[in-house]
Amino acid sequence: MRLALIVEYDGTVYGGYQYQNNAPSIQEELEKAITRLTRENTRVSGAGRTDAGVHALGQVVVFDTKVEYPPETFVKALNHYLPDDIAVREAYRVDPGFDPRRMARSRLYIYRMYTGATRSPLIRRTTYRVGAGLKLKRMRRAARHLVGVHDFAEFAGPLEWPDASTVREIFEARIRSKGDEITMEIEGNAFLPHQVRRMAGALVDVGFGRLSPSEVLAMVDRRPGAAVARSLPPHGLCLSRVNYANFPPKVGA
Repeated sequence: MRLALIVEYDGTVYGGYQYQNNAPSIQEELEKAITRLTRENTRVSGAGRTDAGVHALGQVVVFDTKVEYPPETFVKALNHYLPDDIAVREAYRVDPGFDPRRMARSRLYIYRMYTGATRSPLIRRTTYRVGAGLKLKRMRRAARHLVGVHDFAEFAGPLEWPDASTVREIFEARIRSKGDEITMEIEGNAFLPHQVRRMAGALVDVGFGRLSPSEVLAMVDRRPGAAVARSLPPHGLCLSRVNYANFPPKVGA
């Protein structure tokens, strides 16, 4: 059977989601836990490849197994074998053809920023301290320029395939504020490497007056001489949710 997991993790000590030879990865830890439980050598496939230091609340992964445990048994057993900074939140049986990456309709990323006068040790692993003085109205005006179908090459880090398309669609770009925390929420059909962190960097520069909203539009339009978006640190970024047409199944379905 094919099983889909919704996974939460603190990415601080990992080199990213994807398996690699020179650093621990989320994929590696999930596969080790599944192998310990099922005694099968298993590969998992994820909805997105979060970078080193990036977190997730709703990463979706699938794997195939011949072990017929109920999904709730997989949740409990895998959490027993996983390290404390990775947890399976939910598990579902899915059709054999379910592909978490190709079938995703959208992905929601949240970048968290802290504006307090002093550092906050309790949130330091998940929130980037920017300091006070951000102008939220300016940031919201600039964020509107990100929405739509655009070539986001100016916001991309190095691509795995240099000839790959850099056109993506952003459905929503929201700036929220509560107390000393500001969050940037970006929902799109898919994202380029470092794209969300560079968007966040551009909006922070707008908030501090280092860039204007129109300069962000120039980046989106790829105008000659446009400013270069800087990338904010990875620890403020979280893959919050991946959306599908028919997953997770509705209660009683």
